[in-house]
Formats: sequence, structure tokens, C-alpha cells
Amino acid sequence: MVVRPRTRGRPKSFDGDETQNVIQSLDRAIDVLETLASGGSMTLSDIAKALDQSAATIYRVLTTFQLRNMAEVSPTTQEWSIGPRAFRIGATFLRRSNVTARALPAMRHLMEATNETSNLGIENLGLVMFIGQVETHESIRAFFPPGTQGPMHASGIGKALLSTYSKERLDRLLATSTLEQFTPQTIVTRDHLQAELQQIRAQGFAFDNEEKAIGMRCIAAPILNYQGEAVAGISISGPSHRVTPEKVAQIGALVRAAGEEVSRSLGADIA
Repeated sequence: MVVRPRTRGRPKSFDGDETQNVIQSLDRAIDVLETLASGGSMTLSDIAKALDQSAATIYRVLTTFQLRNMAEVSPTTQEWSIGPRAFRIGATFLRRSNVTARALPAMRHLMEATNETSNLGIENLGLVMFIGQVETHESIRAFFPPGTQGPMHASGIGKALLSTYSKERLDRLLATSTLEQFTPQTIVTRDHLQAELQQIRAQGFAFDNEEKAIGMRCIAAPILNYQGEAVAGISISGPSHRVTPEKVAQIGALVRAAGEEVSRSLGADIA
């Protein structure tokens, strides 16, 4: 008889099928919160329709959130939106590591040097998740709200992170990922991706050449910790008419230097 060790972080009686341990009302409430976060300000009927739930059920959830300052309703438009307490709770995710605080000065410098939006992102469950941004003052600019997620293979930060992974880690990630095509420029084969990652390692930065969205380019570099592990990526993003191929090498050098600066502040051994 094989005794399976109990997974830490749960009572002995709760090992087994995770779906059996779900509190349905709480699960529904989180659906409401996520819908509200993705849609901005929404009416009660819009939220109920999006979740295929009755307005009465959704109203009870929203009222509960309102009492805890996690949701707000406009007295004039009667539209609901995320409340300040939800932001404070979500912001604790960013405080798990000091990479956000360490990267902010470098992000500001990048924005000023390139006049393009600077971003900070991490890998989260096989996706890139943006956790920080310093916006340019240009009227046409890239915008990725914190929490926005995207595919690794079609992202500057994603490719920068992938370029640091061991073969085993990369193989595991690709085994569960689909190289979905978003534009004619998207990398859709493993051989192409492997060649791209080799080039990134050689030059020290990644280039997203309209691979996720036509008209938008991104240049990114990894951020390493004291163990030499990639914990985040830093980038600039901007419209293709400003981030031209002729500027890639120049901007890439700035982004690579920013990544190295933040890495050194985290204890990475970079000359």
C-alpha cells in the first residue's frame, strides 16, 4: 500500500478532488468581482447577463462587496465598479517581491529616454502578467493595466523570460502551451521560437515585432535575482511608426541596461 503524503496547506480530511472543496457561493462572488474588474463600470443587468445569473443573486453579492468597500455604485448612473479595498488586497501580490519597487526608477528612466511606455511583467501560470507600468506622455501609447495577461511566445517580456529558462523548464512549458497565431508575424513553431530565443540570449534583449497586435512593437530584457533566476522582465512598448526597426538596436541596448541595473539591485552577479 502506497501512502500518499498530504499536501501542505490543507487539513488531512481535505485531500482529494479539489472541486469537492469549493464553496459555490464564494466561487460565484469571485466571478462577479472578476467580471467587474474586466468590464470597468457596469450596470447590474450587464453583470447578471455576463454571468448568466439572476439580477437578485448578483445584487446580493455586490451589496456584500459594497459593505466591505470592495465594490462601489454610482448614485447617478447606477453603475458598479471595483472599490478601493479590492485594490489594496490585490496590491499585496505586488509586494510579495521587492522587484516592483526596485524596477520603478529604471522604468521611469526608460520612459524618459525612449519616450515610450515602460512595463514590468512576470510569468504567472505560463502567461505573462503585467504588474507595473510607467506611461509615456504621448497621446498614442501602449497601455497594459496591472493584472493584464498575455501569451509568452507573442510578448517581448515573455520571450525575454523564456530565453533564460533551462531546456527542461522550456520543454515543460511548451508541452502545455499552444503557439497561437495572432498576426502574420506571430511565432507559431517550436523551431522558430528556439531560434528566436537563441538570438535573444546573444543580444541581451527580445523584440516583439507586431507579433501580438499589428501596429504595436515591444523591446524587453529579463531581470534576474541573486541566484541568477529570471524573476521579471522590463520592456518598452509603443506604436510601430515610432518603434521602427532602425531604432531596435539603440532601444534594445537601453532596455538591456535597465534590466541589468535592476538585476544588480536584486543581487545578481552582473559585471
